Amino acid sequence: MKHYEVEILDAKTREKLCFLDKVEPQATIAEIKSLFTKTQGKSLKDEDVLQKLPVGTTATLYFRDLGAQISWVTVFLTEYAGPLFIYLLFYFRVPFIYGHKYDFTSSRHTVVHLACTCHSLHYVKRLLETLFVHRFSHGTMPLRNIFKNCTYYWGFAAWMAYYINHPLYTPPTYGAQQVKLALAIFVICQLGNFSIHMALRDLRPAGSKTRKIPYPTKNPFTWLFLLVSCPNYTYEVGSWIGFAIMTQCLPVALFSLVGFTQMTIWAKGKHRSYLKEFRDYPPLRMPIIPFLL
Repeated sequence: MKHYEVEILDAKTREKLCFLDKVEPQATIAEIKSLFTKTQGKSLKDEDVLQKLPVGTTATLYFRDLGAQISWVTVFLTEYAGPLFIYLLFYFRVPFIYGHKYDFTSSRHTVVHLACTCHSLHYVKRLLETLFVHRFSHGTMPLRNIFKNCTYYWGFAAWMAYYINHPLYTPPTYGAQQVKLALAIFVICQLGNFSIHMALRDLRPAGSKTRKIPYPTKNPFTWLFLLVSCPNYTYEVGSWIGFAIMTQCLPVALFSLVGFTQMTIWAKGKHRSYLKEFRDYPPLRMPIIPFLL
């Protein structure tokens, strides 16, 4: 049978990256990509020890330029500080937002002030966690991500704030009862989210990249680890559902839906990583929603 020889070049520099011989005529592009990946070897972690790698006394390492990078801390601080500041612009009704007669006026609805407090505390919490709680396994991320993330967080914050703080905003249909129920959901989920972040921090000593299976602690909020791999995402989604019920605002509901979709993707990825890395990983856990997803 006749075989093909495939030469793979860098699209920008035209530099030869790989030469594949004896490629089957029926090979798909996906199969060729797989062959190329195998010839390039596996990616190495910063903590990998040279003598433990499958190489002889002579090793060849390949460098890949990841492009402009930025620290995770900088990204998080930027994307979280934006919504905090933007929401307050609408809450205080600064000029050129709702019209001159509404400049620096205040809403007569209690739920509007409560919503501002909850939204502000949520992002203050995120900023403080970024500075004092989170321990990142990777030091940097692509610079382009900061523009994408800020567009998402800042844009939704402005959209939500515009309607919730609008002079024509009307309170939820079921009044105080609906607001109290939603507030309880929001507070419980915020406490749960913080508890999970603290539990995850305690698994990784400062300056370490050690990965361990997270288990429930004496804190009842961490008991969700019995059923879910990423309860921090579960609590995060719950917080925004509570905020949506409290404000009865469509942009908040859409933000919750988009956030849930993205966090589900992240949770599934982390769940797969746990299953691959730990053979004794608890079999009952689901990525984000107990027994379902």
